[in-house]
Amino acid sequence: MGPLDGVRVVELAGIGPAPFACMLLAELGAEVLRIERPGGGLAMGPPELELVNRGRRNVAMDLKNPAAIDAVLQLVAGADVLVEGFRPGVAERLGLGPEACHEVNPKLVYGRMTGWGQDGPLAQTAGHDIDYLALSGALHLIGRAGGPPQVPANLLGDFAGGSLYLVVGVLAALVEARGSGQGQVVDAAIVDGAAHLTTMLLGAQAGGSWKQERGTNLLDTGAPFYDVYETADSQYMAVGALEPQFYDELIRLLGITVPDRYDLASWPELRKVLTETFAQRTRAEWTEVFDGSDACVSPVLPLAGEHPHLAARGTFVEKDGVRQAAPTPRFSRTPSQLTEPPARPGQHTRAALTDWGVADVDELFRSGAAVQAD
Repeated sequence: MGPLDGVRVVELAGIGPAPFACMLLAELGAEVLRIERPGGGLAMGPPELELVNRGRRNVAMDLKNPAAIDAVLQLVAGADVLVEGFRPGVAERLGLGPEACHEVNPKLVYGRMTGWGQDGPLAQTAGHDIDYLALSGALHLIGRAGGPPQVPANLLGDFAGGSLYLVVGVLAALVEARGSGQGQVVDAAIVDGAAHLTTMLLGAQAGGSWKQERGTNLLDTGAPFYDVYETADSQYMAVGALEPQFYDELIRLLGITVPDRYDLASWPELRKVLTETFAQRTRAEWTEVFDGSDACVSPVLPLAGEHPHLAARGTFVEKDGVRQAAPTPRFSRTPSQLTEPPARPGQHTRAALTDWGVADVDELFRSGAAVQAD
């Protein structure tokens, strides 16, 4: 199932954005084989709750063993894509760099996921989501007037600027390879992706409609009608009434008289009125007031929160006893679906290597190059 049915992907296990990208490829229908070190690597919790590892089988191999490298190259020979998230040069030192892989499979799309990219002064230095956002300027955008930058978890850098750009690059290279017969390297750097995400605002800044100062612009809480307001039960409502007709609906449903929103000098007073008004009812009460309206007002729900719209669409699902986000986007003929739950390191080593046609699987186990989980 899925539009990538028939595409084979070898994933050299890492953390964060590369696994999330491979999760997406698997949910789009690709057969993804995750190659993990025996015992696994850094994890946020027990293997069954590492949801970014869902949807694919797991093979444990010791990549310091030459026999394991030979086995991976056998897998690469039958794959369409390889994804790795090491620091630049690590895959080459292992014997699994682009040159070695393209020697056995010239059509291979070789996807590389890093923070700083494959070259440049910082390429070999450590970093995390917050660092890439900081250098790209994206972190500077987020926060209230007069306050420090606010950290958006690791969603904006790792997954938006990293994983999604890697997936776009891999898919584009796959299409090109089918015509040219040649693979290529996809260099996806989080710092590049985060910078690219700011494209609209870079244009607005050049045109004078976006200021460098945080919290002073139309979409960063500078406008009182694009902000969050606390309710009587210490919860929040999000207000995004930008267009005049939506703003008019907001004011009507709030039942208030407010100053002219086009008079910027009156914005502090407008914010004060909105703050005091939302504080008079609970989040549930305001949700009922605005339900079905075009006022662009929504309750701020907790992670994986319940809402009738999300329930109707199946945005979150229960799978293997864990509430998690369903695959997206949705396809009319080749729907994506959740398949394999997150696997333990080495859970599928013998079966997967055999299915992919690797030679001398028993010898790999005898030499310690491959490990099967209990």
